[in-house]
Amino acid sequence: MADHITRYDLMPIPPVEKQTRWFEAGRLRIGVEYRLLTDAIAASSEVQPASGAVSADSQSFDDRGVSLHVCVEGRGEFLERLRFDCFEEDPHYHYVSWEERANEVLHLDPIADGDPLHWALERIRTRLAQMLERAGVKDAASCVDPVLLEEALPRVTEAAFAARFHADEDSVLRDALGS
Repeated sequence: MADHITRYDLMPIPPVEKQTRWFEAGRLRIGVEYRLLTDAIAASSEVQPASGAVSADSQSFDDRGVSLHVCVEGRGEFLERLRFDCFEEDPHYHYVSWEERANEVLHLDPIADGDPLHWALERIRTRLAQMLERAGVKDAASCVDPVLLEEALPRVTEAAFAARFHADEDSVLRDALGS
């Protein structure tokens, strides 16, 4: 595996539903969430480890920002297959494999890539089918309806920037910790 990819044999921390706005685009749902990622939130998550390589136990968390959750309909439910964590300190994205119960994280370079949120929205607009294929989605191209995606993206973008600039971090923390 390439040096710029970190593989975790566990699923990423799920979205906090109370803090996530969902937008439909055919067989896709895109969630917009302002996230806080702290050690306490990571410890309280329902992440189910599989086996193997890297464990989240060895990390310390303290970051925040907008997450974009890209879910694909399959087996009668929407499963997250891509996540863009447009965080302040460590922006990155995830390829999520439900088949392997694992995910791979690729870190962004804000100097080379620019604003992580702009970068992520542009990847969703221009590279989504290819990225879903890389995430292991069968028939990835047929999951992306370009017309429905283009109709949803202005609302996704508006929600993402509203979350970035107007999030109530106390509320986010309470909801993330379930208190």
